[in-house]
Amino acid sequence: MGRRALLGAALLLLAIIVVYPLTGWLGSAIPRNDPTPVIAEGVTIMVETNGTHTGVIMPIVTSEKDWRETFPSAGQPTGRGMPTHVAVGWGEREVFLNVPTWGDLKPGTALRIAVFGGEPIMRVSHYVRPAPGLDHRPVTISREAYLTMVLAIEDSLPPADGPRTILRGTSPADAYYDANGTYTLAYTCNSWVGDILAEADIQMGLWTPFSGGVMKWIEPPAVP
Repeated sequence: MGRRALLGAALLLLAIIVVYPLTGWLGSAIPRNDPTPVIAEGVTIMVETNGTHTGVIMPIVTSEKDWRETFPSAGQPTGRGMPTHVAVGWGEREVFLNVPTWGDLKPGTALRIAVFGGEPIMRVSHYVRPAPGLDHRPVTISREAYLTMVLAIEDSLPPADGPRTILRGTSPADAYYDANGTYTLAYTCNSWVGDILAEADIQMGLWTPFSGGVMKWIEPPAVP
């Protein structure tokens, strides 16, 4: 490898390790919209995190949307009974389907995603009466805002003439579905969630590539 190539690789590595996290933190601290309105009655959703990924938890059935029509897995029983809620996230296809832990992520896969991006996929988790907590933060939004959120999520899915194919990946309890878009370092799983929440009038940072950049805008539930 020539000197220029080595220098380019070193600069790319420096940007990923230092510049990228710093700009992500700064971007997530700049509000892109107005403060989240206080709604007494509406639809209560939750914003969840596992420390790396975020997602949006929604009731399976409301007057605005029946998610069983979009995600066939939402109508299937879990080990705890029939699900009452779905949690929707968006991410890189290879990672969601074939990388159980970050320790299993191959350097070549990570480099390919960093340089060229990756194909997207939607992950759907299924819950039975999920309880609020630090990692499951409830927000009540208007029904109009919820419908806008629903449409934004559906826009991230390709059209389907019939029931969507359920794909299986690293989490056996979850279902995965083909999705639209391109996963890049500039537009990550958490960027997608930030966009979806902003569509629903939830105040969010300008750029939210990391889970912390999303969760900082969502108040944790009060301790009883």
